[in-house]
Formats: sequence, C-alpha cells, structure tokens
Amino acid sequence: MPKDKRQFDPEERLIDFAVRIIRTAESLPKTRVVNHIAGQLICCGTYPAPD
Repeated sequence: MPKDKRQFDPEERLIDFAVRIIRTAESLPKTRVVNHIAGQLICCGTYPAPD
C-alpha cells in the first residue's frame, strides 16, 4: 500500500490510538481512583479498534 494511503488508513490509526491509550493508562500513578479512571479510559479508548 502506498505511503500516503497508509497514512489515512482508519484501521491502522485506531490501532495506534489504542496503543497510545494503553501506554498512557500504564504511566498513570497507581492509586485506587486513578486505577478506576485508567480502566475506563482503556475501555473507551480501545473500543473502536478493530477486532
């Protein structure tokens, strides 16, 4: 696939977004409240990624 076509591939972009969400959630402090919010963030941020 040509480079410009890949740049706008929604599937690739959703996967990249999900990976960034997971990395962000993992970098947050480990407290009870933050763990809950991080879990919600992961659910919402990874939901649109293709199966």
